[in-house]
Amino acid sequence: MSEHTLADEFATASARTWQDDTDRPPAIPPVLDPAGAPRTAAAWRVRHKLRAQRAQEAFDGSRNPARGLPVARSGAVGAFAKDLFRARKGWVAATIALNAVAAAAGLVVPRLLGHLVDLAGTDRVTESLIDSLAVVVLIAVVTQTVFTFLARWSSSVLGQDVLAAARESVVRTVLRLPLGRVESASTGDLVTRVTRDVSSMSETVRFALPQAMIASVTTVLTLVAVVLNSWFMAIPAVLSAIAVVIVARPYLRKAQPAYIAEGATYSGINSTLTETVEGARTVEALRLADDRHRRNTDDLHVTGQAERYTVALRNLLFTGIDLSFKLPLVLTVLLGGVGVGNGWVTLGQVTAALLYIQALVTPVNHLIMSLDYLQVGLSSTSRLLGIAAIPADREVGPDRPVGSDLVGTDLRFAYREGVDVLHGIDVALIPGERLAVVGPSGSGKSTLSRLLAGINGPRTGTVTVGGAGLLQLPLETLRTEVALVTQEHHVFKGTIRDNIVLAREDAGPDEVERALRTVDAWGWVSAFPDGVHTVVGAGNTELTPAQAQQIALARLVLADPHTLVLDEATSLIDPATARHLEGSIGTLLTGRTVVAIAHRLHTAHDADRIAVVIDGKIAELGSHDELLARDGRYAALWRAWTS
Repeated sequence: MSEHTLADEFATASARTWQDDTDRPPAIPPVLDPAGAPRTAAAWRVRHKLRAQRAQEAFDGSRNPARGLPVARSGAVGAFAKDLFRARKGWVAATIALNAVAAAAGLVVPRLLGHLVDLAGTDRVTESLIDSLAVVVLIAVVTQTVFTFLARWSSSVLGQDVLAAARESVVRTVLRLPLGRVESASTGDLVTRVTRDVSSMSETVRFALPQAMIASVTTVLTLVAVVLNSWFMAIPAVLSAIAVVIVARPYLRKAQPAYIAEGATYSGINSTLTETVEGARTVEALRLADDRHRRNTDDLHVTGQAERYTVALRNLLFTGIDLSFKLPLVLTVLLGGVGVGNGWVTLGQVTAALLYIQALVTPVNHLIMSLDYLQVGLSSTSRLLGIAAIPADREVGPDRPVGSDLVGTDLRFAYREGVDVLHGIDVALIPGERLAVVGPSGSGKSTLSRLLAGINGPRTGTVTVGGAGLLQLPLETLRTEVALVTQEHHVFKGTIRDNIVLAREDAGPDEVERALRTVDAWGWVSAFPDGVHTVVGAGNTELTPAQAQQIALARLVLADPHTLVLDEATSLIDPATARHLEGSIGTLLTGRTVVAIAHRLHTAHDADRIAVVIDGKIAELGSHDELLARDGRYAALWRAWTS
């Protein structure tokens, strides 16, 4: 069945299930939806049509959504797993060998019991033979126990090692993502991938993968033992194995796309919840609680149907597998009766075959269960590897800066194709000068700052520092040349020193102290009992917004870039604190080239030059006094500000 057909099944099942839900409208409108708001039967039908449409979109867009992060193809997942295990060939071989020995030891007992049945009633059954068989059985059981323990230990070590490598790969991938793509993607999608999908991958690698390896080896060796016992009595076991393959094939064809679609619906839930929580004040002020509740209910309906679909797939699989378990026992008894009656097999061979068939139940059951977990893990890994499929937004070139002049030429940029927010801006900074960029909200000031800092690349035009293109510089080189200071800052869990030396890990105690003194933070840091070794971040000593910003500025002192782009670094702090913090920033700016995005015009007053950005263009450029004398856009802004 094609993915499109599967998507049709998914959407049809969604519509059918929702028609049976508890919020179905009665014959006489109006009715109440789950949030308690009245609506008509017509509105109900429209809403459920939209739900079915969202269910279809959840499947169709699960591999490569129009917005958000893509999902890797199965081939990429296979190559990723192959690389992980190829680097650990020794552990893989040891794990398989230990499992094989444990499984082989477990197959000895049924063969011995079958042999004993054949000898029953003859004079060959003696007390010494019984004692010998008991010793062999004891040795087999002990061997199986010991090697099973060693096999599970080896599988666990292998699984944890693979998991650690996979997690490190995910973290490296996430951290190298182009910031522009991360910001344009759904927050809920990214959060779901680094939480739920990482957790699913973890469970698969730690438990399902080792269990699948053990079950596979045990199943194969048991089938070999059945054939060696009697090819005639092996027919039911072989038929059972074929039946399992036949039952599993349609499940495997449908499961991974369905689980990927299910993961996409979780991203929708997280996006809605994140938006609602982050915008709680707006929701309360505009009385949008019912609307957000309805949106969350719709998300849950889509996710619920996706889960019902995957549960249905599992139920069909397990029903077929149960039949595959039961029928071989019946067939073995029937064939055994025919075989013994015709002298084709002995009663002992029939006994051994029955024991082997029964022994197949547990490993095959484990194999099928782990197969389902593996599908969940593969879908989660596909979503994680989809992040790695995002192309880099820069390519390192051979040129390196010669000098510190920052120049932007013919800069155009669009967040959406065909809609530019910057229209051919030219800007050239004189080393050591302070350029303030002012203008109305939405005029393109922050976008310009991101281009000048090398966060985003322009759609057309170039930004160079010292003659070298910003996007052709390695990030570690770029951030020693140009750094962006935004309104947002983050304090990582760790000591104050740990947070500061992120910019340069080899910084010594004296350099850390100098950086803190430069931004006027040494006083409050040294007041802590543990000083720079005070643990901050989530669940530890809480820093004020101003203190957190000073930590961020201290990092910049260590990084020591010659050019700073300030996107109103103090606008989210109260005015009194901001004025004090601007003194710290002033010390940091001494001797550096500065581009300051100014929302408060008093920060632009003392700049060497002021660029007035209107509708994505530089409308005016000059000093404060020159622009006031022109009595143009800046003069109007200044009068409005000072009034």
